[in-house]
Amino acid sequence: MALIIDGYNLLNAVGILSGASGPGNLQRARGALLNFLAESLPLDQRKRTAVIFDAGPEAPRGLPRIVSDREITIHFASQYDDADALIEELILADSAPRSLTVVSSDHRIQRAAKRRRARSIDSDRWYVEILHSRQNQANRDSLPDNKPQLPLTATDVDYWLSKFQEAPPNDDGREFYDSPFPPGYADDLLDEKSEEED
Repeated sequence: MALIIDGYNLLNAVGILSGASGPGNLQRARGALLNFLAESLPLDQRKRTAVIFDAGPEAPRGLPRIVSDREITIHFASQYDDADALIEELILADSAPRSLTVVSSDHRIQRAAKRRRARSIDSDRWYVEILHSRQNQANRDSLPDNKPQLPLTATDVDYWLSKFQEAPPNDDGREFYDSPFPPGYADDLLDEKSEEED
């Protein structure tokens, strides 16, 4: 796994669970979180993401322990005291903990991540990072694509060749280039240089 998310902790941190109780509300909250993750994470990251939920008395009967939704693995901690115990087990089992990010504001989970040298981040802070990432991507997607279409036509090639060919000589024999500087700018330096050469 590259990303382990403490599901209800994140939902509480962003305020989705405030006032929500009962199986129907919890199911809708879980669905909203999974929709958000599916829209926010690229496919390769979703394939390496696990979201862990408690499987308390509000959990539907017959709930499977592990399901997959849009390449995200969802764990219900039905055989554990709580989701924290399952998250700790997943952190311990990870073969590359230094590349693992654990999303939870729970200090117990953060300590477990730190012991394995995994990155831990508070749920609310991670949520803000993801929102910024989504906004940046939306801004990049809205930029016009000004790159020329390839291959260039013969007319395009002739145009660019004419732009980069040698500049024609000036009246005094020097090559003339369009300059961003006003006429006569730094001529005194050229005069000094020619005096030194004489």
